[in-house]
Amino acid sequence: MLARKRRPTAPWLRRRLRDFRDTFILLREFRWPLLALLAAVILGGTAYNLIAEAYHEIPPGGLLGSWFAALSMIFLQANLEFPNALGLQLFFFIMPAIGLVILGFGIADFGALLFNRQLRGEAWQVAVAETYRNHVVLIGLGHLGFRVARALHELDVPFVCIELDPTAALVSAVSDWRVPIVSGDALKKDVLQKAGVDRAATLVVATSDDMMNLQIAIQARSIKPEIRTIVRMFDDDFSREMCKAFGITAAFSASALAAPAFAAAAADVDVVQQVAVDGQVLTMSSVTLTGRSPLVGRSIGQVEGDYDLSIVLQRRGKSADLHPDNNKILAAGDELTLFADVPTLQRLKRLAEGA
Repeated sequence: MLARKRRPTAPWLRRRLRDFRDTFILLREFRWPLLALLAAVILGGTAYNLIAEAYHEIPPGGLLGSWFAALSMIFLQANLEFPNALGLQLFFFIMPAIGLVILGFGIADFGALLFNRQLRGEAWQVAVAETYRNHVVLIGLGHLGFRVARALHELDVPFVCIELDPTAALVSAVSDWRVPIVSGDALKKDVLQKAGVDRAATLVVATSDDMMNLQIAIQARSIKPEIRTIVRMFDDDFSREMCKAFGITAAFSASALAAPAFAAAAADVDVVQQVAVDGQVLTMSSVTLTGRSPLVGRSIGQVEGDYDLSIVLQRRGKSADLHPDNNKILAAGDELTLFADVPTLQRLKRLAEGA
């Protein structure tokens, strides 16, 4: 039985989950000051209520009113008239003193951080990263790293970033997505561990230095040998050798991926997407059949077999057929999304136009 495909999380739900996790971490970090505040309110308010009953000066609301009065006194906002009984008068001086002590332990910081996440520093980023499991660790937020981060964000894949320069231009954009960013040198084990490499499913190394990328990958695999490792390499031959020698899952050469894109553009082929399969770069593109095209009247299977390509989508009018049947006959006006190498796509473009 085929496993059901997991439906992507709705954007609004994803934001709520991130806010919940963020608030949970904040509550955990400030649990002792918050517990001290709660104890001061309950114990102080209860004591005030008992003494008030003895002096027949019970505040409005009974016990709940006493708790609220204690909370108000702590923050110098007492909403009660000054009592006549000395025992109650003392609370108006003791509770603010207790409040100052609790503020000194971080309640003020809790309030500021709760409503302004931009104030949270490195320790906070690490604390949030500690909640991640089976995530992606992305190293380097240069232009390539940022594009990877944006794609992961759009795919709703949880990830943690490591960036050496926290003031880099693209860091703030990633931070706006509520993604934890650990600052530091990814060559150091403690930095990798802060990002949760030992709990991660995949490591993506996207800095601009080949040797550094390799060293980081080796360092990460020393922490978790089974982690999937994707490495950026500028030298295509070097990347293949490194995969074999160090067990790296995949190494992509930016120049090897970019060259076919330039060639395709020069050949007037509209590039939708490119992927590297077994060392070969394949391109996805779209063509529209004209009435003069020799492909009109032929079947999907015939075209795929004759030209060694895959037709992944056929659009006819307002209807679209993903992975169309091999026996389906092509007609003028059909828009085909093809998957092949650039020379094949260039040839199919000419045939589609009837040139």
